Amino acid sequence: MKFPITLFILLFSIFSKAQDLSKLQPLNAELSTVKYPFPVQFKELKNQGQQLKMAFMDVKPANPNGKTIILLHGKNFNGYYFEQTAKELKKEGFRVIMPDQIGFGKSSKPKQYQFRFQQLAENTKSILDDLKIEKFIVFGHSMGGMLATKMAVMYPENVEKLILENPIGLEDYRNFSPYQNIDKQYASELKNTYDSYKDYQLKFYYDGKWKPEYDKWLNLLAGWTISKDFPITAWNAALTSDMVYTQPVVGDFEKLNVPTLLIIGTRDRTAIGKANAPKELQPLMGLYQNLGKETQKKIQNSKLVELENVGHSPHIEVFERFITPLIEFIK
Repeated sequence: MKFPITLFILLFSIFSKAQDLSKLQPLNAELSTVKYPFPVQFKELKNQGQQLKMAFMDVKPANPNGKTIILLHGKNFNGYYFEQTAKELKKEGFRVIMPDQIGFGKSSKPKQYQFRFQQLAENTKSILDDLKIEKFIVFGHSMGGMLATKMAVMYPENVEKLILENPIGLEDYRNFSPYQNIDKQYASELKNTYDSYKDYQLKFYYDGKWKPEYDKWLNLLAGWTISKDFPITAWNAALTSDMVYTQPVVGDFEKLNVPTLLIIGTRDRTAIGKANAPKELQPLMGLYQNLGKETQKKIQNSKLVELENVGHSPHIEVFERFITPLIEFIK
């Protein structure tokens, strides 16, 4: 008896998915069972009447060039995903600092916290102050690009250069999508699963083409969805979504006075609140092939590098195309 080809494809798909899910392990709120690629330190913070811990990696080169670069992660990530970038920068003599922001990665997940980019910037700066680092380069990807922008505005005497890799916030999402209160965002976060996260990343990050090396970044998110700590990690995700929506940084670009590099994957269509926007406005959101050019015009002394047919995470999808302009700019 011969199987119809469609049935064979369906069975293969089910088998592959079962294999993927069998590798998924529940992860607690602070990823205590996850080994990061470099030693992790913790900064004790007293924020908003709470004792919190902020995780960070401090990677020192064998032959230092005297420069420090801080890498700021995106909303669906933590400092771990900069491993390859940090190793390359280390080879070039850079000291590399990679924090997990409060609410992310190995850092504390407070139940009540006023997430503001200024607060996250102050937290990050306090790590650098402890390390006696006065001058530094700031790099931000995705949500980290919004934070990096805020840091450059707040600490112009300390920030030597700014690099923004597919930052979100190049447009004001309030102009497209109605506000969703935190309870609604929390309910939405609680619906996330391995499949929903993978589908999202396939669409916005990797053009429908999955590679095995993407699994570890996906599993760090998906592992929370099958953990008893999922309610608190989902709550922090809702709070940070609210921060991104309600605190646009588009008005900060014209305030920047440090040399700035924009690295933009032009296939990216990421936009906060797109699913809640009117259908006719959704296609107008997250058009990075336009947003990169528009933002470059707003920032004095800035350079734009466009990576054609690349999605939201160039440093993962096309590392060689990403790292070359970055090192040329900061050396």
